Parts: sequence; C-alpha cells; structure tokens
Amino acid sequence: MIEIILDIAGLTLALVLVGLAGLAFRRRLLQRGGGTFDSSLRLRKQDNGKGWSLGIARYAGDSVEWFPVFSYGFRPRRTFSRNDLIVQARRDPAANEALGLYADHVVVECEQAGRTIELAMAEDALTGFLVWLEAAPPGRRHAPL
Repeated sequence: MIEIILDIAGLTLALVLVGLAGLAFRRRLLQRGGGTFDSSLRLRKQDNGKGWSLGIARYAGDSVEWFPVFSYGFRPRRTFSRNDLIVQARRDPAANEALGLYADHVVVECEQAGRTIELAMAEDALTGFLVWLEAAPPGRRHAPL
C-alpha cells in the first residue's frame, strides 16, 4: 500500500515539474525575439486591488501583445494597437495592489476604444512604452504623460 502512495506522489511531483518546465520553456520562446517586458494587466478597475494578471508583453510592429504568465498558449491573450491606445495617467500601486504585482512596478491607466485598461510595468519598461507610443506616424491622436 505504501509503495502505491509513493508511486502516486512521485508521479504527481514529476507532472508538476514537467508543467513548470513547460512554462519556463514557453517564456524563453516568447522572449527569444526581444522586445519583451514583464507587465501585469487589469481590465476592470477594482478598489480592493484585485483583478491583476501577471504577464509578459511583447512589441509587434504597431501593437503590443500581452501573454499571461500561467498559460501554455503561444497566442497573445490581448493585443493593444498603438493607434487605439491613449495613456491617461500613471500612478504608484496602492498598498493592496502591490501584493499582486511584480516588485517596483508602476500602474499606467490607458484607454482603448472607450474602455479603461490598466497596465503595470517597471519604470524603464514604461519609458520604452511611452517612446514607442510617441514614435507613431504623424496624425495619430495621442495624449502623452
């Protein structure tokens, strides 16, 4: 009986390790082409600090693709077009938000198609993000910070 329990425990541990290795491998493949940064996403603003999803963002021409960290998919979960994205404000995360975000990230409130989106990223990633937005072709409406 004890051998069966140990076999099941060993198999479970092996499956967990394979799953974690798969997530790490996926992350490496996503970052291979460069232009990526750690970013959290929240689609609905909540006062309790919840609703954040950890992810990786990647520049892809005139858009930013966002991939959740805890997923095995290679398609972006969200895509934000430079032409439709307007940065409205930036702020430090509230105390209850900071627990669900990467360390030292700032929150950027954006608008896309009349909908508020919050992205959290490191200061240097924010600088690159704002430069990328401002590098849009002339005639695009944009309200920089």
